[in-house]
Amino acid sequence: MRNLLGLIVLLVALSSGPVKAGQPYSATLYKNPQCGCCEGYADYLRENSFEVSVKPTHDLPLLHRQYGVPEPLVGCHTTLVDGYVVEGHVPIGAVLRMLDERPAIRGISLPGMPAGSPGMFGDKTAPFTIYEIGDEPAKVYAVE
Repeated sequence: MRNLLGLIVLLVALSSGPVKAGQPYSATLYKNPQCGCCEGYADYLRENSFEVSVKPTHDLPLLHRQYGVPEPLVGCHTTLVDGYVVEGHVPIGAVLRMLDERPAIRGISLPGMPAGSPGMFGDKTAPFTIYEIGDEPAKVYAVE
């Protein structure tokens, strides 16, 4: 029985995806060249140990189509990290949870530009609802 339990633990560990032993994640953030809040989000990721490359572009709608981000889930910038899309000003807790759990989705989104979200000015007035980006109709991924 103990051997079976050890085998199960080993299989779960091996199937959970790559381990980033103390290394920061690399992220590429695509933004409109005139947008300042997107730079704020890039700084927020850097403060949370991400290495971020910022790419100004006027082709965000093309990126949204390419990565399967439906119109209702569009944010003001698109970040690619470790095979996932992070759309908009998603709080770090949800990003790290996704990267740790490795769900079978394209990514997560905090649509729009909610006041008080990471990189945005203003006060947070309500919990942020973060959605899954996948093949199904949008499902809530987290509320923070």
